[in-house]
Amino acid sequence: MRRLPPGEATERWTGARHGLPKAYGRADLIVLGIGVMIGAGIFSVAGRQAATMAGPGVILSFMIAGITSLLVAFCFAELSSAMPTSGSAYTFTYVIFGEVWAWIVGWALVLELLLAAAVVARAWSLYAAQMLADFGVRLPGPLAGVTGQAEGFDLFALFILVVLTAVMALGARVGLRTLWIIVVAKLLAIGAVIVVGATHFDQRNLSAIPVPAAPAEKAADTLHSPLLGILFGQTGAFGWFGIFAASAVIAFAYIGFDVVATAAEEAEDAPRSIPRGIIRSLVITTVIYIAVAVVMVGMTSYNRIDPKAPLANAFRQAGEGFMVHIINIGAVLGLTTVILVMLVGLTRVVFSMARDGLVPRPLARLNRSYHSPTRVTLLIGVLAILLAESVPVLTLEPLVVIGALTVFIAVAAGVIRMRQTMPDLPRGFRVPLSPGVPIASIAACLWLLVNLQVITWLYFAAWMAFGVLIYLVYGRRNSVLAGVRSSADPLKGEVRGRHRR
Repeated sequence: MRRLPPGEATERWTGARHGLPKAYGRADLIVLGIGVMIGAGIFSVAGRQAATMAGPGVILSFMIAGITSLLVAFCFAELSSAMPTSGSAYTFTYVIFGEVWAWIVGWALVLELLLAAAVVARAWSLYAAQMLADFGVRLPGPLAGVTGQAEGFDLFALFILVVLTAVMALGARVGLRTLWIIVVAKLLAIGAVIVVGATHFDQRNLSAIPVPAAPAEKAADTLHSPLLGILFGQTGAFGWFGIFAASAVIAFAYIGFDVVATAAEEAEDAPRSIPRGIIRSLVITTVIYIAVAVVMVGMTSYNRIDPKAPLANAFRQAGEGFMVHIINIGAVLGLTTVILVMLVGLTRVVFSMARDGLVPRPLARLNRSYHSPTRVTLLIGVLAILLAESVPVLTLEPLVVIGALTVFIAVAAGVIRMRQTMPDLPRGFRVPLSPGVPIASIAACLWLLVNLQVITWLYFAAWMAFGVLIYLVYGRRNSVLAGVRSSADPLKGEVRGRHRR
């Protein structure tokens, strides 16, 4: 249960070879958050949930998921203002609860961000292939069989992951410039969707909120039933339950605002800029999501939405076929930034874990030419490629949600605990109405968790058990707090006596 002192979390790496250079201003952090959150939620999740679970009440589902995320965002804002470090929730937990819990949270972050990057890379491939098809571009036979595939080897998924890994390896500033260009372009595409879609809005399509409840399709087996259904009996689709159940899936669309906290070490005036970046990017994203959801279910009745291509199908029904191309381009651009920021966030988390010795410390070396953690960047890129190409990741999307919600609960609990144990620790932001807001955050996250399928819980338990095994075999003995240091470490001996227990 050894804990990292707060000063060590933020000051130990200042000016050191393991310290990350400043790269992000206040506007950059907002773009970072928008870049990671706006993507799948607009172009697929909303329509799918409207057609199968919530009807036009999907608008309320987005509000519920957005409010839940905002509650958690307040908690992230306080902890990141007190401990502006690249480790985000992992480092917060290390300081507040101790090393074992830090490892568990870090391991959940690895699951969330790595799997999310692989899932979105596959989705990017599907949209890219559809975009080419809609433009009348036909790939040669051999290429057509390995592009736009939901499973198996996919050339497009490989391409986007290789390109974005290379962009990250060249340094934060290169990745930031790329991010700005793509985010501006996709916001223009989304603006066109909202403006054109609003001209076909029919208020009658929103009159049935909530849609009368209907029995849900019976799960093939217990493993594929929601945990809530196992605990309280068979659940249904639509109605108020359908709205709340859809919010659990839609939470996937908001995942990523926590990645802004991983940029704290590279941000100017981090104690103030990080909280503002997290909250402002989340509010902007929520408004955009709700606007697109209103347009989509207002254009066409929920029972006419095609779950496979909901937004494009809605515009086709409205006679706006040219908007399909705008949607495809916006989807490709949107998912590109999601992958990029997810990989950046994961790189920073693993980089921090390496500095603390819980994973091999050579991963914490910075490239002298680009001032970026090239080693860990390349490792993350390779792992994302292997995962995307060898595992049917699109079926594992709920694992991203359960990993993120676990982290959110740890952060909310951390605010309560830190107020008790470190009340005088300087903070650039304080959660309002604490401990009410953190407790509400935990309750909301638990509600979303029980709406996930039993098999998702089992997969998550297996992942965490594997992580605990790694910690027991490697991390516990090689932790900086255990006094074990590499002979090549330039900081050898600097804090050995202070940390030896």
